[in-house]
Amino acid sequence: MSTLITNIAELTTNVSTGGDRTGTVLDAAVLIEGERIAWVGAAADAPEAAEVVDAGGRAVIPGFVDSHSHLVFAGDRAAEFEARMAGQKYAAGGIRSTVAATRAASDDELRARLRGFLDEMLAQGTTTVEIKSGYGLSVADEERLVRLAAEVTPEVTFLGAHVVPAEYADRPDEYVDLVTGPMLDACAPHAKWVDVFCETGAFTVAQSRRVLEAGITRGLVPRVHASQLGPGEGVRLAVELGAASIDHGTYLTDADVDALAGSDTVLTLLPGVEFSTRQPYPDARRLIDAGVTVALACDTNPGSSFTSSMPFCIAVAVRDMGMTPAEAVWAATAGGAKALRRDDVGVIAPGARADLVLLDAPTRIHLAYRPGVPLVRAVWKDGRAIG
Repeated sequence: MSTLITNIAELTTNVSTGGDRTGTVLDAAVLIEGERIAWVGAAADAPEAAEVVDAGGRAVIPGFVDSHSHLVFAGDRAAEFEARMAGQKYAAGGIRSTVAATRAASDDELRARLRGFLDEMLAQGTTTVEIKSGYGLSVADEERLVRLAAEVTPEVTFLGAHVVPAEYADRPDEYVDLVTGPMLDACAPHAKWVDVFCETGAFTVAQSRRVLEAGITRGLVPRVHASQLGPGEGVRLAVELGAASIDHGTYLTDADVDALAGSDTVLTLLPGVEFSTRQPYPDARRLIDAGVTVALACDTNPGSSFTSSMPFCIAVAVRDMGMTPAEAVWAATAGGAKALRRDDVGVIAPGARADLVLLDAPTRIHLAYRPGVPLVRAVWKDGRAIG
């Protein structure tokens, strides 16, 4: 089955041309063959197709690539959010309450909620999602979280080292022994990535190194939560170990920025976290000007960022983090793909997966210009129209 989407006012391909990183094509068309993109070019030159979709002078962008989420959990933490809005400082302590609720939930309950989140994200234009564990923190519960995540995405991250659970509160090194031994053995077959929360109040640099190196020996690729609550050594550890992405980066030293700029490691910024915790927004302008590759993601979780909207994150990144609309859209699509080391998503080019979003707007600028407005008119995932 071939589908031609034509009469596109502005097409964001993310195929860099002539200094334009977004590869913008005006008056464009895209041909889909099966699950892949077969042709991209000017509407006047478009080939024939079995089905023709008139974009009506609207904009088309790649499907969003959300490279950081925690979608397998039970319960919520609305009261914690309300307390923060009243002035209470965020310190990541509420994770343990989500662990308790998640452990008490059945597989089917977790599976149903996960499916609901994915449907919610797809309706907002997100076509590729990474999912972390981290709300089980026991061998059996972490195994089922990565197993459930693997039912819906190939981008599964083992995050047994999220925080130290209550039963190991005074024995953190013993918990790291568990994470790097039996827990990792049980979870690695379902995962692609290994992650750790390298932060004061979570895991030290030495403990984080143990977790990441154990994951690497089992064939997993590292990702790191770092510098969310304050500056630390997590960024340089991640760069040293060749991590695909460092996520958060709220507090970065000049040395951190230099290390990132000189590496292949992506810095994934999570605007929903700063919005929901009232921490300072990272300066994305500083990072981009220094040559750091930046991605945007939602970090959907019940505690620090209970949003699943990439358009919302784009609007915040433009308004409060110094990004241009073009940079923010690139970071939410191609940047996310780089954070997952994928070259088949986040781009509209022949051979790429046919994941596209038709906006109810003439230009991608409206994603920041009209915050909070549902601008996603249609979504194609693997060549299939959704909705």
